[in-house]
Amino acid sequence: MKILLLSGSPRKNGNSSAMADSFIAGAESAGHEVVRFDVASMNIAGCQGCEFCHTQGEGMCILQDDMQQIYPHLADCDMIVFASAVYYWTLTAQLQAALHRFYAIGKPAKATKFAYLLSSGSPGVYDAIDKQLKDSFDFMGIEIVGKITANGDENKSMSKMEECRAFGMSL
Repeated sequence: MKILLLSGSPRKNGNSSAMADSFIAGAESAGHEVVRFDVASMNIAGCQGCEFCHTQGEGMCILQDDMQQIYPHLADCDMIVFASAVYYWTLTAQLQAALHRFYAIGKPAKATKFAYLLSSGSPGVYDAIDKQLKDSFDFMGIEIVGKITANGDENKSMSKMEECRAFGMSL
């Protein structure tokens, strides 16, 4: 299976990056191909709402930024995974911008599965993200097959890293 992982962590060695690393290790050990983009270190602007993609661009976004590197993988993946810290009850702004740019293509051509890995300093901050992601991926016709959260002392714990690795292996 081809997996596209978008990591929204602005901290290269942050908690959600560690979750992503563990997930990738498990998925690759099970024979899956994983392509990872750290969107926080990329130049990805938010959707401009210009409708070029739907009126003239035939699904291509008018913005020529680093999202252009992601689109081919988005079109060819079987599964999408988000890894993100939680800021104000939502994904990081960088990952949110990438998600908004999915608008140009509507629905990824082949993806049928989605999962997400979330990190927070506090428990109980995931409900708003759960609803947003469920609604977004339901709209795209993509099944949510997994969610792992970590907060407080769970972040970077051996048990949480093992949970992420085992999830990647189980696909």
